[in-house]
Amino acid sequence: MAGNSQRRGRRLTPKQGAPKGTGGKGKDALAGRGRTLPADERPWHKAYSGTEKLPQRTAWKQDKERRAAAEEGRAPKIGQPGSKDTTWGRGGGRGVPAGRGGAGGRGGKPGGRSGPRVAPGRKSTPAKDTPELLVGRNPVLESLRTQVPATALYTAQGIDMDDRINEIIRTAADRGIAILEISRAELDRMTGGVLHQGVGLQVPPFAYEPFEDMMAAALEQPAPLLVALDGVTDPRNLGAVIRSAAAFGAQGVFVPERRAAGITATAWRTSAGAAARVPVGQVTNLTRALKACKDAGFMVVGLDADGDTDLYDLEAAVGPLVVVVGSEGRGLSRLVGETCDLTVSIPMISDVESLNASVAAAVTLAEVARRRAMEQ
Repeated sequence: MAGNSQRRGRRLTPKQGAPKGTGGKGKDALAGRGRTLPADERPWHKAYSGTEKLPQRTAWKQDKERRAAAEEGRAPKIGQPGSKDTTWGRGGGRGVPAGRGGAGGRGGKPGGRSGPRVAPGRKSTPAKDTPELLVGRNPVLESLRTQVPATALYTAQGIDMDDRINEIIRTAADRGIAILEISRAELDRMTGGVLHQGVGLQVPPFAYEPFEDMMAAALEQPAPLLVALDGVTDPRNLGAVIRSAAAFGAQGVFVPERRAAGITATAWRTSAGAAARVPVGQVTNLTRALKACKDAGFMVVGLDADGDTDLYDLEAAVGPLVVVVGSEGRGLSRLVGETCDLTVSIPMISDVESLNASVAAAVTLAEVARRRAMEQ
């Protein structure tokens, strides 16, 4: 009948068995794990007072990683410092890691650099350990000639072959450096639009010369000459000063670690490879470094447009000398200016206010070289 039709469906059956209980053991899940052991009762803690002290967890993990790496025949992820060539430059030798020295500078661990001390709650500055890309035919060729450690050589497709390119490719192949041919657009992207002349050389971070070693090596020369830069922030000016220092016989260039340009791909290209021949150092405190030079017998001369001594009247040019070049805008800082034995100005005929930092350094070094040649 309508409304009383029988509906077919699943037949309901009772549950198969009753749910099982915990048997009164559920209260064990609420029980704690007991008291927390103090430091002197933990075998892995350095404050453990027992008879047998186990190694700390970090050291144990490192030892476990080394054992596993030895069994698999690979390099451990946690190795000893200095096991890999991570820097290049005169300060670290050819591919040998070097610390960063200077007057009052960081000592650092052998084969690496110590990180900056950071106050609690503040983030540290990331280390600049990324590879550099040296560009330009002359800089790349000079770096290969001086055995600068390199990991790859990039050449643009369709590059004009000349004697320099042929020597670059031949030298890189002899040294076993990977040679990669890429498009010019890709090389433009890698260099950030810098003029690369179709070639680039990837090198590890630059290793600076320890300041004490640089000063001692200069004093062994018959005419010691060093160049210091006070807050020069343009890497092109730094590279140009290094090139002038190499041309006029300076034994080294040193710069502050902070608020100053360092050896980058731009500075290397501007120096035309001279950074591989002239030691370049970094110091934590430039004023303290200049005082150390004075104690060692150097005459410290600062370049200043309002200097009290004319460059052509500089009689101290024939002795041990340190030429200090000021920054592009403000010139010499107050403390550095007070540390100098005297300030020197470059005489100019026109009403030009001042010269570029690198140009002023080149003019001064040329005059020093001229005076020293006349004394011989």
